[in-house]
Amino acid sequence: MSNPDFDLYQLSEEHRAIREAIRALTDAKIAPYAADVDEQARYPQEAADALLAADFHAPHVPEAYGGAGADALATVIVIEEIARACVSSSLIPAVNKLGSLPVQIAGSEELKAKYLGKLAAGEGGFSYCLSEPDAGSDAGGMKTRAVRDGDHWVLNGVKRWITNAGESEYYTVLAVTDVEKKTRGGISAFVVEKSDEGVSFGAPEKKLGIKGSPTREVYLDNVRIPADRMIGAEGTGFATAMKTLDHTRVTIAAQAVGVAQGALDYALEYAKERKQFNKSIAEFQGLQFMLADMGMKVEAARQMTYAAAGRSERGDSDLTFFGAAAKCFASDVAMEVTTNAVQVLGGYGFTRDYPVERMMRDAKITQIYEGTNQVQRIVMARQLLAGVQSEL
Repeated sequence: MSNPDFDLYQLSEEHRAIREAIRALTDAKIAPYAADVDEQARYPQEAADALLAADFHAPHVPEAYGGAGADALATVIVIEEIARACVSSSLIPAVNKLGSLPVQIAGSEELKAKYLGKLAAGEGGFSYCLSEPDAGSDAGGMKTRAVRDGDHWVLNGVKRWITNAGESEYYTVLAVTDVEKKTRGGISAFVVEKSDEGVSFGAPEKKLGIKGSPTREVYLDNVRIPADRMIGAEGTGFATAMKTLDHTRVTIAAQAVGVAQGALDYALEYAKERKQFNKSIAEFQGLQFMLADMGMKVEAARQMTYAAAGRSERGDSDLTFFGAAAKCFASDVAMEVTTNAVQVLGGYGFTRDYPVERMMRDAKITQIYEGTNQVQRIVMARQLLAGVQSEL
């Protein structure tokens, strides 16, 4: 007798179709350029064009605003499959969600219609400006200020580590509007456009991995914007920013699962073909155990990520715990699996002629951005101590 509850543990037909579609697109139009994107540290324009043409560039945007209306799990699958081949390219849909989700969560209807509509139509990407030179893990320590001036706000400050800065047309910017209140009602969120007078960008950072995704500082020098570009009510910005991260940490987990799966796929094929001592190295038990552990951990990370995506879609009370747990676990797995994939290839794995060293470098960032894994453990512990525990 079938039990409908077990449907929770398999993808729907629609989700499987999305996986097939994005995998085919990735294999044909993204994977062939991944090595060159990394080598040249250039924006993956081929991926950007292909994703936009297929409406995968920002699949999370609701249909009401011209988007594909993908749910959280579908978005995770899209990001996972792209990251399997090119983590830099997977940041296009991931950062578009991160940057625009504050508008979707807390913006006025007019703001949603305007900016989510522009994003869905491909008129420009969306980045997220939270971190600063002295405010990384301590996001509440930001110094960027926004001062009211009649029907406008004037923003001044520097944002650091901004993904796809310079490429994106739109930016969710967090700024202090009341220095006395800070995180408890003193930080507000705004939409800033690349074309606004006073907006400029620093040089691209020279990074270990995700070299195809530009990371730059964003400078705000007396940037004057209309008051209706505030996202939500004044003083609600920090709460919106944290709520956003609860949802988007799941997309980082998806990136981690994707790059780990890509590395495992390559290691498996290599192990079956590479011969030593007159037999394939896949026949050696020591290597089989390594591959088995890699496969087991990737699948565990995938299940945790999908479970977190379900909670994101429903807005469950334990999302904060699950989002942090999925991001933390999956990224640790990605680092371990990609490192072991390099080991499987031996000396070849250490060269740029093979993709696993790139995957290992790309995987590292998943342990750092959108909150380091040390911060994720703090978040999880607080949730557990507050009694916010999941029930399967």
